[in-house]
Amino acid sequence: MKYLFLLVIVVFLNSCARKKGELEQNTVDNKVQINVKIATPEQIQDLKIVPQDVRVFAKNVKGHEKFSQVKYEKNYFKVWNYNKTQTTLQEAMWAHNTYKVGNTYGENLQPLKQSFYDTTLENANFKQFATLNQQAISLKHLNLRAMPTNKPILLDPTKAGEGFPFDYLQNSTIEANKPLFLSHYSKDGKWAFVESSFAYGWVKAKSIAILEKKYTDKWQKAEQMFVIKEGISVYTENNHFLFKTRIGMMFALVDEDDESYRVLAISKYKDTKPLYVKVQIDKDVLSRGTLTFNKKNIVHIMNEVVSKNYGWGGIYGQRDCSSTLRDFYAPFGLWLPRNSYQQSKMGEVLSLETLTPEQKIKEIKEKALPFRTLLYKRGHIVLYVGTYNDKVIVFQNVWGVKTLHDGVEGRFIIGRPVFSTLEIGKNLRDFDPNGSLLKNLKSMTTL
Repeated sequence: MKYLFLLVIVVFLNSCARKKGELEQNTVDNKVQINVKIATPEQIQDLKIVPQDVRVFAKNVKGHEKFSQVKYEKNYFKVWNYNKTQTTLQEAMWAHNTYKVGNTYGENLQPLKQSFYDTTLENANFKQFATLNQQAISLKHLNLRAMPTNKPILLDPTKAGEGFPFDYLQNSTIEANKPLFLSHYSKDGKWAFVESSFAYGWVKAKSIAILEKKYTDKWQKAEQMFVIKEGISVYTENNHFLFKTRIGMMFALVDEDDESYRVLAISKYKDTKPLYVKVQIDKDVLSRGTLTFNKKNIVHIMNEVVSKNYGWGGIYGQRDCSSTLRDFYAPFGLWLPRNSYQQSKMGEVLSLETLTPEQKIKEIKEKALPFRTLLYKRGHIVLYVGTYNDKVIVFQNVWGVKTLHDGVEGRFIIGRPVFSTLEIGKNLRDFDPNGSLLKNLKSMTTL
């Protein structure tokens, strides 16, 4: 045994609700029309006729399976086994080379100026890229930014699907006490460029600690505990708050009693030096090793994951489509990369791109496995959970349904995880059939 703002504000100010739950913006600066509608369960037929209860679909799961914990841990800890950063300078600078003056906007919905880009590039301090090469760890839930700034980069906020909440500098989030690899610090010292097992970018320097290799080696050799309950506060033995649990976190076991586990956690002590602390966590919050992939455990983990709304790049502590699936699989020991495109390449991949909608449905019904098959369209990924009333049903964390009114694209906002058909929102008057999930499916992959 081993121990150790889509302009919602503008909408409210300039228009009235046509009926409960619907808001419409007619003009923005006399330039373009926007339809912005806030969905209620009564308005989208799928949310009425498709049960929003994972237990209904978990019945489709056959048998019990254990994924490789060894393989999962290898991916989880891989950055602690680097000698130098695996990210190239060109990759690290992608956002600086992608976003420019002329089609980008700030938090005030005004065009960004060249001074913004000049300042952030200088502060990025890329002359020092890959000069530190140190193992590190996150101390709390962190935003992973594409530039060393909290300020957003928005695309045209007068267009549906752009503006708030789509901050293109929000790369991802990293949970507390996750392995990191430090490349270098920003010029002002406030930011650190790091790699995690699934993404890279900038985090607040004060929210990480540097670890010696001998300690990261010991941590990896310890028995690992997987978080299976969301939002539980974790304190030191002196009752000092550290962070809250999130599905997808993992801890090294130190010891246990009848009711709780004591696990290792990190609290920064001075400068970047870590303070190793033992924290006590109830046994129903942690799993000793990975969970068996079966009906009971699927229901439990899914119910924890659906507690978070849609959040682009994990912004505001929420989850987007790919991070929802990534975290769902984590307690079972199935490691997924971070973005939807990369996830679509995992497992056994079958192209759907050249098929008609009817052929796609036929392929899915015949070959997809409930809770094991991912369906992908560009920029979005969903989980197949089975059929209901002969309809293919998926689980997805989705921002909204594309609409089209008088030739103007809009959104009917959902903003949360749901069970739905492949044509969610089809009953809406302004539903855009060209934007349907079914029509745009490119592939299915079975894990």
